Amino acid sequence: MPSSAARARRMALCALFAALTAVCSQLAVPMPWGVPVNLALFAVYMAGTMLGPGWGAASQAVFLGLAALGLPVMAGFRGGPAALFGLTGGYALGYLAAAPVCGAFTARRRGFGALCAGMALGCAVCYAFGSVWFAVLSGNGLRAALALCVAPFLPGDAVKILLAAALTRALDRRGARGR
Repeated sequence: MPSSAARARRMALCALFAALTAVCSQLAVPMPWGVPVNLALFAVYMAGTMLGPGWGAASQAVFLGLAALGLPVMAGFRGGPAALFGLTGGYALGYLAAAPVCGAFTARRRGFGALCAGMALGCAVCYAFGSVWFAVLSGNGLRAALALCVAPFLPGDAVKILLAAALTRALDRRGARGR
């Protein structure tokens, strides 16, 4: 059983990664079809790889809880049920699944390639949630959702994955893992 100091440290890191997700959500470029390009997934990847599956998921649950309460943590300083359950809500809910996928995949594999693979898998999980959600709410179908909400974002996601993997490796070398 972890000591109270270790538990407090994990809780603080959980809050930190929820805040990082909120900040990275604001670093966004709006798109005409309603799904902005932002850095939120970068923070989700970092939460999963640095906190592990449980605490990584907890950090995203905190982020979603803040959004549900109406705090302006989502892209465009939006919050509340309308933002959380709107067209892009599936992507935000996908964070809750993506962080533990990244964390579980990379728990024992910390090489650059393994980190990239785990983050790509987490991205795919997030896209699955978000694309199905977008298809249902928009009535455009899954093919249109993939064309509008996945294909244009893949190059940026590749860059986010490479940067997050490099940062994770650098933090690992410094002994900053929050597990």
